[in-house]
Amino acid sequence: MPTLSVVVPCYFNEDNIPVTVQELIANEVRFPPEVAFEYIFVDDGSRDHTLQALLTAQAQYPDRIRVVELVGNVGSYNAIVAGMEQATGDCMAIITADMQDPPELMVQMYSHWQQGFKLVIGNRQDRQETGWTKRTAELFHWLMKHLALRNIPDGGFDFVFFDRQVRDDIVRMQERNSNIFYLMVWLGYSYVNIPYVRRKREIGKSRWTLQKKLKLFIDSLLSFSFFPIRVISVIGLLLGFAALLFGVYVIGLRIFAPQGPAGWTTLMVVVLFVSAFQMIALGIIGEYVWRGMDAARNRPLYVVKKVYETTTE
Repeated sequence: MPTLSVVVPCYFNEDNIPVTVQELIANEVRFPPEVAFEYIFVDDGSRDHTLQALLTAQAQYPDRIRVVELVGNVGSYNAIVAGMEQATGDCMAIITADMQDPPELMVQMYSHWQQGFKLVIGNRQDRQETGWTKRTAELFHWLMKHLALRNIPDGGFDFVFFDRQVRDDIVRMQERNSNIFYLMVWLGYSYVNIPYVRRKREIGKSRWTLQKKLKLFIDSLLSFSFFPIRVISVIGLLLGFAALLFGVYVIGLRIFAPQGPAGWTTLMVVVLFVSAFQMIALGIIGEYVWRGMDAARNRPLYVVKKVYETTTE
């Protein structure tokens, strides 16, 4: 009898939890009767009543729900790894607590897993959000597809269904400052892509701030692409060639027009431009160096405060 483990990261989701739990439980009837379920909810250092809401849900479904309480906020991706490490299922799914992703899609994902696919991706063909949120998300995934991982589906994704073998690979790697969903694709397993329309959030307010989005973009780009370093090299070569031409021009001017203008303004523009490029280049190199140092320290991705276990009769 296969067991499906559903990992749900939670951060300031106290109002979502009752609805999320009921939708997940109601979704079980769509699966074959031989499938068993466990739900691992990870409280990522929420400072509202998310933990209390999770414990209430666990009291209601003690045979299915496990609650993992982290000491502090470590980010949703690290929280997901914490949940994956606690999961015991033969296959697993990751879904957000705001229910913007349709849980009924997991039934189709499960059927693909039964056919032998280690990874099934639900990608956002479109989203009901509008304005700035939608545009920035589309830009992020377009850049990642063209600059880092060309084999990721269009539109982005964070709703996945995968085999325990993929779980073991991810947990063993303990990747820092990365994108766990792109990491699953990077592993190289053949995957099935199921497009869907992401719902508009109905309950609560998203904590996915612009600062977090920028960090995710930098982490994802630097984790899977050498593009920034290659850009530095190309610009450096172009600047070197331009400097050579300018040097020839200055020497020629000195020889053939010794009384010509000193060119102080031009010189200052060149110095400021090159200095700015050097600072940007050092910043990009510093990002890579810092990530290497962070990995070398080998600190844990998260610290579990307590695991509220499920019970079986």
